[in-house]
Amino acid sequence: MHENLPLTGVRVIDRTDGIGETTSRLLADLGADVIRVEPASGAPSRRREPVVDGVSLYYATHNANKRAVVVDEEDFLRLIDTADILVTNANDDLLALRSRKPGLVVVAITDYGLSGPYRDWQATEWTHLALGGVLSRSGLPGREPLLPPGSMAYESACAQAAWAALVAYFGGTGDLVDVSVYEATAQVLDPGFGIGGSATGGVPAANGPRGRPDARHLYPIFRCADGWVRICVLAPRQWQGMFTWLGSPDEFADPALANLGKRFAAAGKIYPAIGRLFADRTRDQIVAEGQQHGVPTAALLSPTEVLHASQFTERQAFAEVDGVLMPNGYLEVDGRRAGIRTAAPAHGQDTAAVLDSLTAASSPAAATPSATSAAAGPDRMRPLAGLRVLDLGVIVVGAELGRLFADMGAEVIKVENKAFPDGSRQTFDGSAISPTFAYGHRNKLGLGLNLRSPEGIALFKRLVAESDVVVSNFKPGTMESLGLGYEELAAINPGIVVADSSAFGPTGPWSRRLGYGPLVRASTGLSGLWRYRDDENGFSDASTIYPDHIAARFEAVAILAKLVARRHTGRGGTVSVAQAEVILGQLPHQLALESVRPGSLAGAPPSDAPRGHRPRDEDGDAPRGLYPCAGDDEWCVVTVRGDEDWGRLSAVLETDLHLPTARERIARREEIDALVSAWTAARSPRRAMAELQEAGVPAAMMQRVPELLNDPHLAERGFFRTMHHPRIAQAMPTENAPAVFQNVADPELGPAPLPGEHSRDILARVLGMTAAEIDGLIAAGVIEQHADMERV
Repeated sequence: MHENLPLTGVRVIDRTDGIGETTSRLLADLGADVIRVEPASGAPSRRREPVVDGVSLYYATHNANKRAVVVDEEDFLRLIDTADILVTNANDDLLALRSRKPGLVVVAITDYGLSGPYRDWQATEWTHLALGGVLSRSGLPGREPLLPPGSMAYESACAQAAWAALVAYFGGTGDLVDVSVYEATAQVLDPGFGIGGSATGGVPAANGPRGRPDARHLYPIFRCADGWVRICVLAPRQWQGMFTWLGSPDEFADPALANLGKRFAAAGKIYPAIGRLFADRTRDQIVAEGQQHGVPTAALLSPTEVLHASQFTERQAFAEVDGVLMPNGYLEVDGRRAGIRTAAPAHGQDTAAVLDSLTAASSPAAATPSATSAAAGPDRMRPLAGLRVLDLGVIVVGAELGRLFADMGAEVIKVENKAFPDGSRQTFDGSAISPTFAYGHRNKLGLGLNLRSPEGIALFKRLVAESDVVVSNFKPGTMESLGLGYEELAAINPGIVVADSSAFGPTGPWSRRLGYGPLVRASTGLSGLWRYRDDENGFSDASTIYPDHIAARFEAVAILAKLVARRHTGRGGTVSVAQAEVILGQLPHQLALESVRPGSLAGAPPSDAPRGHRPRDEDGDAPRGLYPCAGDDEWCVVTVRGDEDWGRLSAVLETDLHLPTARERIARREEIDALVSAWTAARSPRRAMAELQEAGVPAAMMQRVPELLNDPHLAERGFFRTMHHPRIAQAMPTENAPAVFQNVADPELGPAPLPGEHSRDILARVLGMTAAEIDGLIAAGVIEQHADMERV
């Protein structure tokens, strides 16, 4: 038992294999007793590549902090009787398990969900990226799209599943939680119908260009003496710093260049000058000089450099397990890393201990509910109703975190003021509110409050006394400098949970660096990996806002875990998430292999060669890749996983190639690729996908974001709903819930607030203030109310 971790006392049965193991790993990191149930032969994931010295690094990284048992069906049911949550992708009778124990939360994680026309389709990481709208926005114009590195789709779906699981568990009634990896990919990885970065000007991805625009000028990368560096010159003060750094040349002295658009238009002259400045400097020199000049700068690190970077070493972001370095959890709770406590268990190592602990009181004879007791009631609930969240979050990760709680019923109060507006409110056309802001802040209330005044701080503290959670994503130390650190807030309300997120975490030599996502991706090795292998300047991560939406979900899970613990302890605590460590945690087995075989993740030789749109031979089989289809820039992903897939594919292709083993197929990869390309080129992408899936071959069309709206599978599963905002003329399609629940109601679709829209109501209702008191605070500039709001 780990009494100091928030999910201590929660039992989770893990019946996953290959899909979903990160979900239960995250719950285990937070203290849950996760018991992994495997067949007598061992789970196939124990043999999943990469395997080093007989140990699957996939299994080792995804199953730390768990226990493992081998049990028969009778003992499995006895375990279910002691469980709070079951995470599974096994072929279980889920409704029967729910009927056996109505309070059980059953989380089914599958590729396409338990219903819908695609439910029996085959899938891989790459097919999800293609069908989920991610691939269509990755890459450079004029080239084939670029498959992002790692296992982003599956890992992100697991974070979504963990959130959905705890939401249902918090509700206390049990549930069947149906999580689709496909839907999670569309919803979590750069969602086309979610909040975007401030550089988008509020324009949703669904309204973006059909092709892949070259966005490298937004966050440019430059060659230097010993590698590559990236800069972010967005604000006028940052341009002034860059101008000074360049030596204040007359060529760039025009004051108009303080404007971002003017500067981008002049990039053809400015960037070569910066390139000349950097050419003979090292990465460390450039980063140091960038800090001196106030220009956000980061070195592009290789995976091996990441493993030994001072920031990650000091924060213990990696743990050594049996001579292998692996990511050490995703976050911190109460100032301590929620990381690896115990190595992944040997096969069945805990069987005897677990079975001995089962008591007669937990036997099924104690209660045998009717089969109807597991069905959804007529009045589905929102489990977080009754919670109040003070939301100081800004831009993407801040918006998304608060929205997750608001969607599930919490009262979320967005606290802001006009002196320091949320950057995501800015629009290209000056509109009062944008569609992306409406997506990210739906169901929230708006409070205008000046936290730079003593009176504003005092009011905030009064609100803390009436609240459950405070969230922020300022630069580390900002809340403390305002007198709003955890110690001060806990003295007011011992039950308060205070959560923060930042680029690199609250400690370490990089903690004070500006937290732009592109710099985080550069510093974690992701930018270097997200590049065409045959183009040293083919970096393609400028358009993504990864990992903001995923980081928000990890933080939400930990906050809710603290609220679970508060029911027993009466005390809150702290949660801290570093976006850089979320990225590392989503490359778990890949970085583990890098630690024992340097260069393996980047793709040696050469040591800095990134993966491209086709895999290296060591990736295990052929064909695997992107194949052109009929039409303009239309593509289909095809991924053969083994001999059976090849047999099915060869039948579809009607080829007489006899290649019964992966080794033989890899040796003739180019020949096979030519066959597949000729076949797909004669078909539309949707037809190619349908014919291959009908034969049981993992394949997916490259689906663009607007096409998601007409996807029959998403339509049948209620993935989209229609949202209205009084300040936006057109109706907006918007994502629904994080999963398909039995007992959890769909989110309300309340409009995102204008700045200070609900200030009067909040102060009157929550703090009991009179209209005269509120008027006085407005007159003093302590409280702000939107100009259009009439006095109530």
